Amino acid sequence: MSPHRRPLLSLLALLALLVLAVGVSACGYESNSKEVDEGQSVELGELKYNVTFSRYLNQNDNEDEAYLVGQKEAPKGETYFGVFFEVQNESDEPQPLPSTLKITDADEQEYEVLESESIFALPFNGTVEAEEQIPRLDTAAQLGPIEGSVAIFLLPEEASENRPLTLHIPGEGDEEGAEVTLDL
Repeated sequence: MSPHRRPLLSLLALLALLVLAVGVSACGYESNSKEVDEGQSVELGELKYNVTFSRYLNQNDNEDEAYLVGQKEAPKGETYFGVFFEVQNESDEPQPLPSTLKITDADEQEYEVLESESIFALPFNGTVEAEEQIPRLDTAAQLGPIEGSVAIFLLPEEASENRPLTLHIPGEGDEEGAEVTLDL
């Protein structure tokens, strides 16, 4: 090997080691961003929200029928949309849940969450007890097919064409809220 190649190989080895070190240090990286994608958790106050799944709901489907208890038949041109959550409270104090949620589409149309009688419903204006979660362990929502509490929206058919859909979770008091880009 020529003496001129040795410094070049050493430099390349050092560069490869540096790239590897940067890659490994990024493992376990956690962002404090208030704008996340579905499936990523976001912290608001002492609560950690995770939208585990979102999808259109079919009133004629046995599973979806349980999520839509108490809802009227969707008007022509509209359909129900479910956003499924896990909410964690890792603090020593009970923490309040928001009173409402909304979805916006790319055209800035707003859709408010609907009240729900379903046993799977996210309990708006409720609380998450200290070191507990919503849905609570061993409940129908936690043991159900999606393993989450649902928030239900009524969306016009054109909303799916105006993506992305963004879920807005209000912060408590003066705290900035969070936005979750839904995966449709």
